[in-house]
Amino acid sequence: MPSTIKVTVPATTANLGPGFDCLGAALSLYNNFKFSIADGPTKVKITVTGEEASRVSTDKDNLAYQAFVKLYEYINQTPPSVLVEIDLGIPLARGLGSSATAIVGGLVGANKLAGNPLNQTEVMNLAIAIEGHPDNVVPALLGGCRLTASTPTSWVVCDIPWHPDIVPVVAIPDFELSTTEARRVIPTEYSRANAIFNCAHLGILLRGLDTGYREWLTAGMQDKMHQSYRKFLIKGYEELRSAALNAGAYEMVISGAGPTLLALTNLSTSLTVVKAMTEAWKNQGVVTQVQVLEINTTGVVCI
Repeated sequence: MPSTIKVTVPATTANLGPGFDCLGAALSLYNNFKFSIADGPTKVKITVTGEEASRVSTDKDNLAYQAFVKLYEYINQTPPSVLVEIDLGIPLARGLGSSATAIVGGLVGANKLAGNPLNQTEVMNLAIAIEGHPDNVVPALLGGCRLTASTPTSWVVCDIPWHPDIVPVVAIPDFELSTTEARRVIPTEYSRANAIFNCAHLGILLRGLDTGYREWLTAGMQDKMHQSYRKFLIKGYEELRSAALNAGAYEMVISGAGPTLLALTNLSTSLTVVKAMTEAWKNQGVVTQVQVLEINTTGVVCI
């Protein structure tokens, strides 16, 4: 068995409008985790590098280490002493799945060091159990765009084709929005009309992602379960959406719980959309990073 494992996990964007808590896609931003077995009694040393490194715990409550320990507990083994090195490339608390990368990174690293006692599906199930919902951890583990549904005894994952002409643009602001706060404003019950609305629009979105057909993408990204409640937590949301649409985007939605905003467009208009979204948030007094990204198709990579 190896004594050192390097794990690279992609960022994710969840929901894509109507796919609340069940749909997500992996993006070309990454967090890196390195796990090295150390000698002696069980202990941990954690170091973190990257732009927001000072905000990540280096104690045993570090999420990647908690996931690492959880896998050893699951297989009824004592976790080894380990040096954990984390390099951050994904902004924290911005709706890009940073916590999912820690969970997936910790589980995959532990599984590899333990000699791969769990298969990919078992690792995925454990990741969903830790995270509480599948929309981020599943694409972080598997890559691509994934729709996940529960059965009475397991999870069913569907690979959603992503047309190569569809370009994701993310606008990442300099302020945060906690998942807890973003969930607090969402209703606990919905009308039949709103449930039907989201079912219909999710179906249209999946066809739009597969074909790249603009009308289906624009219609399909509409939602009545979370965005209309969360958008008021994001300064300048309506101004950014108008700017993105006027610049040629198919539609703009909240990435995960936010505050990052995701626009889908095509290659020929992507840079125009970047400029428009940058200026719109600048006019609201918000500093932002707006980037053209790609869909990551490989998921987690373990060396």
